[in-house]
Order: sequence, then C-alpha cells, then structure tokens
Amino acid sequence: MLLSVFLVILGFVFLIKGADWMVNGSTLLARKNKIPDLVIGLTIVAFGTSAPELVVNTVASYENHSDIVLGNIIGSNNFNLFMILGIVGLIFPIAVQSSTVWKEIPISFVAAIVFLVLANGYFIGDMGLSRIDGLILLSLFFLFLFYVYKQMKTDETVAEAVVVTASNTKIWGYIVLGLIGLVIGGKLIVDNAVTIASDLGVSEKIIGLTIIAAGTSLPELMTSVVAALKKNSDIAIGNIIGSNIFNIFLILSVSSLVRPIAFSPVFNMDIYLLLGGTLFLFLAMFTGKKKTLERWQSAVLLLIFIGYTTYLVGKELQ
Repeated sequence: MLLSVFLVILGFVFLIKGADWMVNGSTLLARKNKIPDLVIGLTIVAFGTSAPELVVNTVASYENHSDIVLGNIIGSNNFNLFMILGIVGLIFPIAVQSSTVWKEIPISFVAAIVFLVLANGYFIGDMGLSRIDGLILLSLFFLFLFYVYKQMKTDETVAEAVVVTASNTKIWGYIVLGLIGLVIGGKLIVDNAVTIASDLGVSEKIIGLTIIAAGTSLPELMTSVVAALKKNSDIAIGNIIGSNIFNIFLILSVSSLVRPIAFSPVFNMDIYLLLGGTLFLFLAMFTGKKKTLERWQSAVLLLIFIGYTTYLVGKELQ
C-alpha cells in the first residue's frame, strides 16, 4: 500500500504542475488578447484548474468507478465552496461584482439543481447519469460559454493593460506540457486510489469525496489564495464559481458520455450541502457589507466543511 500512496502523491505532483502550466499558458494567451480578469477567472483559469477533475473523472469513468466520478465532482465543488472560499475570505474579504452576485452564483446553484434532478431520475429517466443526461449537461455548458461571451461583449470593464513578452511557442509549450502532466497524474491517482480504498476497506465514495476531491482542488486553492494575496477578487471568486459550473456541466457530461454513471442516493446529502453552501454565499452578499464575503462568513463556511468532513469520515470508520 505504501507504493500506492507514493504513486498517488506523485500523481498529484504531475496533476498540480500540469494544471499550473496550463493556467499560466492559457492566462498569458488571454492577456495577449486583452480579456478582462473576471472573464479569465470564469473561463480559462476555471477550466485550467478544473482540468485535474476532468482527467481523473475521464479515467475513472472509463474504468467504471462511478463512486469516484461522483465523489470527485461533488467533493471538489464542496471543497471549492467551503474550504477554499473560507480560507481566501479569511485572508482578505472578497469583493464580488454585481454580475457574479446576480448571475454566476445563481447559475452555479441551478447547475447543482440540474445535477440533483438528472442523477435521481426525477421527472425523466432512471436514476444515474445516462449519455442523454450527459448531452443535456454539455448543452448547458455551451449555453454558459455563450453567456460569458455575451458578458465579455457587454462588460464595460476594460481589461488592465498587461505587457506579455512570452512568445507564442513558449505559451503553447506551457499548455501542451500541462496537458501531458494532467494525463499522467490522473491515471496514477485513479488506479492507486482504488488500490488504497481496497486495502483500507473504505468505500470509493469516501476516497472520492475526500482525498481525490481535495487533491484535484489544490490548483483552485493555490490560484485563489494567490489572487487574494494580490487583492484580485475577480480572479479569486471567478475561479471558484467558474470551476463549480465547469465541474457539473462539462466534466460530468464528459464522464457520462464516456460511460453512463450509476448513482447512489447516499450522494444526495453531499449535493444538498453544496446547494446550501451556494445559497449561503448568495445571501452573504446582502448581509453585512454588501457584495462582499466577509471574514466571519468565510469562517462559517470553513467550520461547516470541517465539521461535515469529520462526520463523513467518522461514520465510514464506525
């Protein structure tokens, strides 16, 4: 098992470095085209930091590990929302743009509702995510991209002038090396996480919700913490909200298109937690200082996550 643990850690190294290179290359490319920070956060950075989840889930889906697929996405979204925003908001209160309050946060809430409805087979279909469900989620993802495109066209915010000296060869080199690192890391993590779960006698659900979810969310954590330290709230909040939307609409759609995903109702509680956290974030915009996630609100998010994770692990080990 020690070898499997080492290989999982090595996989995360490949995964995080790969995501870092991809984000760097993609952000340089965007800045060369004078794209605003909020749009970069909602799309390019969000996609780059969600790439680990995409690779891990594609591998897990192909190998028919549905609990890892679901646990990784739900766990990553909860980690992003509760843990990362909690930490970032404690470092520096996060100012949030009106469009994020009234549009992006509600979109992330709707995404979780759609996931809940499709996975449980409410109204249409059977329990689980079929390839038809995957096409529905993918269609919603493209609608989200269209919304961001329209937002960019109508946004009066002018992108800050940034001189990018890196050549196109260097920029694309970052992106390609990032993709290679992501693929290697994703394969190492899934295969060895399954081995660890088997050796420890714990479920793949718990492994997905905790170790894999936290590991694949490290790029979001690093990106948002750095953005907070630089007092760039648009990148910090855009990265988290954008990643959560990407995870459900894009990554779950790709995962279910690779192979239909079996769904267990035990995941519903984790989805309810995600919905509650997203609603709390929305309401936080109207309590205390308007359109700002304050330190006490961030502390609440952090404590909820720690408490719930402790409960999950304790229940599993009983």
